[in-house]
Amino acid sequence: MDDIKSSLQIQPLGWWVRSNGCGELNLEHEDREVCLMGWVQYRRDHGGLIFIDLRDRDGLTQVVFTPELNAQALEEAHALRSEYVIAVRGVVRQRPKDMVNPNLRTGDIEVAVREFKLLNRSKTPPFLIEDRVEAAENLRLKYRYLDLRRPIMAKNLLLRSQVVHEIRAHLQASGFVEVETPVLTRSTPEGARDFLVPSRLSPGHFFALPQSPQLFKQLLMCAGLDRYYQVVKCFRDEDLRADRQPEFTQVDMELSFVEEEGVMSEAENMIAGLFKEVLGVQLEIPFLRLNYVQAVADYGLDRPDVRFDLKLKDVTDVVRRSGFNLFAKAEMVKAMRVPGGGELSRKEIDDYTNFVSIYGAKGLAWIKVKDNEWQSPIAKFLSDAERSDLTRVLNLEPGDIVFFQAASPEVVNNSLGYLRLKLAHRFKLIPENTFAPIWIMDFPLLEWDADQKRWNARHHPFTAPKDGHMELLEKNPGEVLARAYDMVINGQEVGGGSIRIHTRADQERMFAALGIDKHEAEDKFGFLLQALEQGAPPHGGIAFGLDRLIMLMAGCSSIRDVIAFPKTQKAACLTTEAPAGVAPRQLRELGIRLREQEKVLDN
Repeated sequence: MDDIKSSLQIQPLGWWVRSNGCGELNLEHEDREVCLMGWVQYRRDHGGLIFIDLRDRDGLTQVVFTPELNAQALEEAHALRSEYVIAVRGVVRQRPKDMVNPNLRTGDIEVAVREFKLLNRSKTPPFLIEDRVEAAENLRLKYRYLDLRRPIMAKNLLLRSQVVHEIRAHLQASGFVEVETPVLTRSTPEGARDFLVPSRLSPGHFFALPQSPQLFKQLLMCAGLDRYYQVVKCFRDEDLRADRQPEFTQVDMELSFVEEEGVMSEAENMIAGLFKEVLGVQLEIPFLRLNYVQAVADYGLDRPDVRFDLKLKDVTDVVRRSGFNLFAKAEMVKAMRVPGGGELSRKEIDDYTNFVSIYGAKGLAWIKVKDNEWQSPIAKFLSDAERSDLTRVLNLEPGDIVFFQAASPEVVNNSLGYLRLKLAHRFKLIPENTFAPIWIMDFPLLEWDADQKRWNARHHPFTAPKDGHMELLEKNPGEVLARAYDMVINGQEVGGGSIRIHTRADQERMFAALGIDKHEAEDKFGFLLQALEQGAPPHGGIAFGLDRLIMLMAGCSSIRDVIAFPKTQKAACLTTEAPAGVAPRQLRELGIRLREQEKVLDN
């Protein structure tokens, strides 16, 4: 066998041309001569026959080496190993009935090999190249090019390609113009931390990688482009999680002479068309709409998953005079009834108590409703009248469990909002293979930063306030509502946008409300303010997080699974080992000296 392995030489392709992908062939191709190329998934030696599952991005085809067609090829095939790259030429034939694989697109046929070429060998891979992989994520990210050979990962990237194609086709057909905006721009205070790029030609000065094309797309509206879009890379230096990356992709849109309805209608049509073309899913237009206050009141979060009906109820007034001090003194008390949840064990309840602590909750009160009693550590503190009112307000029935949270509104809503999602999975309340899009509107324009003692823009400082609310900016900034809208699907915010401020006077008033004085405004945003004085049209837009949208469509739990070469939670690329040190010469050219330099690369 070793002699065979060593004698099997790598060969050039020569005049061989691939005729089909490994997922294409079926009984319609029977008796056809084909040429397939790909990777060896498995090799099975059945004595006088060798079967190989040949894989490429398109799928898998079983090829068989037989002594009748080519005895030498059969002998040489003993040397083939997993992930060897080969080309085979042979004839398509129907599999024997007992060998048909109904779970495989090519499961009715096999290719009988007349000849083959070894195109390259492979070392033993660090993990199995198959969907069910037990390797740690960091190992898979280090060898990402191998991870992407797995069918599920290849499928995700093919889905991504199809989604981008459909988006471009839809927007082009709708009169949008694709315009590329600069990647090297200037640092502006828009919220997240910028990635900075030093300029060799302007020592001491820096470019910033764009957090979004926001200012450029507004300038394009000032330029009269009317309808702009772009599939664009954005960069934010922020803490990461499953649905965040330091570099991510947006589908960016901006339109002139529109109100909220105009932007939202275009966005709905694009998303509905995308789901129909790619997934075969029909989304009903117009999407459901909910204002921010009601969303938080009912679901605890401003990106609610509305596929299941498990809502929160404010019971502050019901328990305000309760003998349970926590209820009596808390700023807010909310309850969530879980029908049939009385089956939860004490350990499960304790686990949920630990879970809500992530969101600042100090505990989690609960009541199990029995036929003739309430089982709970807090039951003894509730009067008969309070029990009666809670039963009526929450529609309690025997077998239910009720969870209570008593704290500040932020802690109450966040803790119960995320607990709601966890319980929905526990009790299988979420219907499978369904998508529930919803618009969230009427957000507060500003939010108070207690640490810095200043107002910040909830979306960005270029969002217009609701009509008639501009006068509130100086008097009651916390009451100003934004002309903003977020699209949420299955609890994921997939897009967000707003109508923009389009006059210099109003933009300066917005900057003043944010504590940005005229000097700083001119220094950071002078080019925008000047553009707004040159006949800027009313305009608005929206940006979709492409990675998050595809994650949702692919049924993945992390955007890393739909990005070719993602970063880790420490913003590192394990494949290329970036970020990395650079040579001192490069730093000197940029006029940069490091405070601490443990390791650098020197040429």
